Amino acid sequence: MLKKPLQKYFGFNSCLKGQEEVIRKVLERQSVVAAFQTGAGKSLCYQLPAILLSGMTLVVSPLLSLMKDQLDFLLESNVPDARLDSTLQKNEYNAILTRAKNNELKILVISVERFKNERFCSNLEQMNVTLLVVDEAHCISE
Repeated sequence: MLKKPLQKYFGFNSCLKGQEEVIRKVLERQSVVAAFQTGAGKSLCYQLPAILLSGMTLVVSPLLSLMKDQLDFLLESNVPDARLDSTLQKNEYNAILTRAKNNELKILVISVERFKNERFCSNLEQMNVTLLVVDEAHCISE
């Protein structure tokens, strides 16, 4: 079940140690805490389920600029994704919110500070969020 989409979207023939177990639990809608070293493939553990699950995956990350490369890679693989950050113009921000509310995105990456924004939280209620991912442990305390 995982091999075809893993190859199609990421170009991998198999998962790294620990990834498949995490991915399967996520796909079974179980809560999962996964701690991987930097560069050990943590992002795949939510990106592949995001593609396979209905709805949108909301990723909370403090490193939006570092996520840009991952998001660009997914876009090249025809996975609709976006990020909301302070570099966006108002019309770009609004367009992304509209796409998210219209179920046109598979992954939306935000910073933890977005949850302090009443306008964003109001829009969030209108989104079909299937999976919530906290990409860095220190975001949990925020």
